[in-house]
Amino acid sequence: MMKMHVGINVTDLNKSIEFYSKVFLSEPVKVKPDYAKFLLNDPALNFTLNVKEAVSGNQVGHFGFQVENQEEVLQHKGRLEKIGFFAREEMDVTCCYATQDKFWVTDPDGNEWEFFYTKDDVESMKTDSACCSSQPVEVEIKNSTCCS
Repeated sequence: MMKMHVGINVTDLNKSIEFYSKVFLSEPVKVKPDYAKFLLNDPALNFTLNVKEAVSGNQVGHFGFQVENQEEVLQHKGRLEKIGFFAREEMDVTCCYATQDKFWVTDPDGNEWEFFYTKDDVESMKTDSACCSSQPVEVEIKNSTCCS
């Protein structure tokens, strides 16, 4: 089995561990003073937190979890709202050539995560959602080291 690896930069490791432990319903398997690692089976993901002095919002467009149906979207939304995470809801929206039900949460450094269900494919890029916003995105490429 392959696991996807995502490593994100964070400014407060403890706040980020707390946030992601609740979102993933899992504790990290490794924690160091400047690093934490989650190994998830569902979804298959090697997810790391890397401490940096400053992080400016999303360094990617967004992250997300595609689920099987609307009920699963609402279950995750209710679970995360109960523990105090703000969820921006977008039901029956057109985004990225699909009609979707979704909601969003934001981590302590401004990275957005969507939980979504794709109801149907559509032929246009027309969007009612933040995920396909036409706002320009700044990308800064730096040399980096990877911890896995």
